[in-house]
Amino acid sequence: MMKVVLASKNRHKLVEISRILEKLDIELVLQSELGVDIDVEETGTTFEENSFLKADAVMKATGMPALADDSGIAVDALNGEPGIYSARYGFDDSLDDWGRLLLLLKNTEHVPDGQRQAQFVCVITLVMPDGQVIQARGEAHGELLRSAAGQGGFGYDPIFYYPPFGKTFAEVSAEEKNQVSHRAVALKKLYEMLKEAL
Repeated sequence: MMKVVLASKNRHKLVEISRILEKLDIELVLQSELGVDIDVEETGTTFEENSFLKADAVMKATGMPALADDSGIAVDALNGEPGIYSARYGFDDSLDDWGRLLLLLKNTEHVPDGQRQAQFVCVITLVMPDGQVIQARGEAHGELLRSAAGQGGFGYDPIFYYPPFGKTFAEVSAEEKNQVSHRAVALKKLYEMLKEAL
């Protein structure tokens, strides 16, 4: 069983990623469980760069393989915004997930139906102590609704309508979402790459 540190404090992510990685005999632990508390400055301009920065910093701090994910929602009509700034959208510390979701709805009010395409993007990077880097990108394509629907998921899930389901990511079970989400797609690619690497 390989132990890998997740460069995150987000329990949602830990649960979601663990479910997919346990098939590989990989045990995922949060950095906080190892007493590591570092906030990596996300100075990259892409999901790839930020994901690597986080994984690399935590690998160096723990000496263990580290996994980081950088993800967000990119809206076509907003030239890909909020993109890498999804978790800090609006750059207002008083906003929580719901506040950021409402801000995105407000900023897309003018976008007509039929032009509300968006994609969730996730880049996952695994950095090994020997310097090996494995990186995978996943996307889920859908469109933005004009109001939230569903109680599940987190972040922007309630306004992300996924056509194959005919529902938002917040209206389906975690199991269903984990089959097709951007994180699931990235993890499946990572899984294949890891199988080869290991």
